[in-house]
Amino acid sequence: MIGRTFPSEKRAYMDETTGKRIWQLTSGGSNNYHLYFTDNSFSLGDQEIYFLSDRSSPKPEVYNFFRMDLKSGLITQLTDETGGIQKHTKSPDSELLVYVTGNRLRKLNTRTLQSETLYEETGQFKLGSPFISPCKTYVGIIRNEDVQIERGANYAGFKESMFAVKKAFITLVYLDGSKAVDVWEDTHYLGHFQFAPDDCTLAMFCHEGPWNLVHQRMWLLDTVARSVIPCFRQQEDDCVGHEFWTRDGLIFFDNRRKGHDGTITSNRTQATVHEEAADGQIPYVGLANKQGEVVRTIDLPYYCNHYHANNDNSLLVGDNVDDLVLIDLTAEKPEPVTLCTHRTSWYDNRRHAHPTFSWNGEQILYASDREQSKNNLYLVDLGKDDE
Repeated sequence: MIGRTFPSEKRAYMDETTGKRIWQLTSGGSNNYHLYFTDNSFSLGDQEIYFLSDRSSPKPEVYNFFRMDLKSGLITQLTDETGGIQKHTKSPDSELLVYVTGNRLRKLNTRTLQSETLYEETGQFKLGSPFISPCKTYVGIIRNEDVQIERGANYAGFKESMFAVKKAFITLVYLDGSKAVDVWEDTHYLGHFQFAPDDCTLAMFCHEGPWNLVHQRMWLLDTVARSVIPCFRQQEDDCVGHEFWTRDGLIFFDNRRKGHDGTITSNRTQATVHEEAADGQIPYVGLANKQGEVVRTIDLPYYCNHYHANNDNSLLVGDNVDDLVLIDLTAEKPEPVTLCTHRTSWYDNRRHAHPTFSWNGEQILYASDREQSKNNLYLVDLGKDDE
């Protein structure tokens, strides 16, 4: 029920590996997860988060939007979609939530609680994750052709979808509901659409699939000219992914080098720590500019599953197999330092830790199903001691 509130579920505990104080934000038998790291669950000001939970649904894994006041822990339900929410995004100030439920793209104004359908898919296409332009004029969304391949846990159907999808669109849907315009058509399985943080006419997307099978992963889209350019031109042994816009308008990417498919599953055999990759190739992360040119690379001879950067790109947080690590990129030889243990199962995308910095860079939010197989949210405060 929209407006229903839940009392605080917060509890603090000391991490078993480092002794760091961790806040478990959710509990009580429901599944909860935060927005993908290309978005940010924190509202500007870092006083609240927006997240997805099945706590009000009669069936597990049917998710709706909720808001949490981080100080009091009070949780408020914001949507009540009977079919649940499958894809989602929000504006940095959290005024607007946009999400996919079934074949509809919907918008909620969190200030007025007014909601409306912006777009309804009537063709043989599946709606992907939306992303709101920084000017709040439109939302971009990928529409991949529906090839009748079920996606499931442990990347089931991922490679098959990459090979099967031969037609996809990037569509701009106006937030006033007035129109929807296709601005790019492709012959690949598309994903990771993201507007630049300071430019409503520039976006990034990827050719999706196992990294070692994708020939050119990252692309920049001029939504006015309706033209694309490659971002970081890949060579034969490059295996690239998990790209995101940094706070200062650069593009961060992870190149794990030859043969790596970019996945980790519940068998925990991928993306583990290695001294070197195949044939002595060293994995690295890079930063590219808005022209797609690489401006910096940093050797990281080990694997994390996802990285996220702080405000000035001096510090990374990464999710290793069992731990969160911090990596100081200002060091002569950056090394991972264990922050805490997450112990997630990696069973599906919601059970990936996906650590994300708050807007001020002082807190890290992540997810884990370490407790009784239920997925919950956890918070680490970097700016306070643990006394």
